[in-house]
Amino acid sequence: MAMTVYNGIRIPAFMYGTAWKKEATTGLVLQAVQAGFRAIDTANQLIHYQEALVGDALLELAKQGFARDALFLQTKFTPVDGQDHRTPYDAKADLTTQVNQSFQSSLAHLHTDYLDSYVLHGPYSRRGLGQADWEVWAAIEALYESGNTKIIGISNVSAEQLSLLCAKARHKPMVVQNRCYAAFGWDRDVRDICKTHGIIYQGFSLLTANREVFIEPAIRAMAAKYQTSLAQIVFRFSRQIGMQPLTGTTNPQHMTEDLQCERFTLTPDELALIETIGQ
Repeated sequence: MAMTVYNGIRIPAFMYGTAWKKEATTGLVLQAVQAGFRAIDTANQLIHYQEALVGDALLELAKQGFARDALFLQTKFTPVDGQDHRTPYDAKADLTTQVNQSFQSSLAHLHTDYLDSYVLHGPYSRRGLGQADWEVWAAIEALYESGNTKIIGISNVSAEQLSLLCAKARHKPMVVQNRCYAAFGWDRDVRDICKTHGIIYQGFSLLTANREVFIEPAIRAMAAKYQTSLAQIVFRFSRQIGMQPLTGTTNPQHMTEDLQCERFTLTPDELALIETIGQ
């Protein structure tokens, strides 16, 4: 299972997310990789992530024979307003310096000399893109141009902002990571832009943001028909519409089950029904 970004880089089709795992991070990353996940998502943001504990898991995996190039590592630059007092950079420095300091800190945490994907955790502006957004994106583009990261992307972005970035950036994003709500058509506006530009859309909170979907009789009927879990129906749907799903499950059985969602194929009518469910 792999997907190809517009610059030719292949990435695993399913990603394990490490937000909110706290001191359990190391053990859960080990379990996820042992279950079959080959892509790990984290961020250099101590409020919600323990990036250094992801690195501890990577050291242990290396001892178990998992070479660095067998794993796809994605982390993020988080602006000051998304951090607490423990910033991984000098918060008084210019933005380009902040990006570079955060990037070097991430390399140290993850015990690597390159990243597979580096993502801006979210724009500075609520609407449009301001000077700070363009300065930070230019710094991220420079990391890509230098070969320090294979792909670059942005998270928590609106359709309007993504359109601007695609139109004016030297390098448009290669991945977009957004919280994905069924009630808003599974972020259809942003997904459509991604499709047009060959950008991989990464959906997170596919389960936790859409609890109402699981009480739908049609979804339950599909799970019974294919003899799968409700989560597998959502993840299979996401894969079939071209999305790279993230899961942050802490349950080893669910890790295995989530990866098995490729074992069945939803019909076009079922896909169409799920596309509009909850709206």
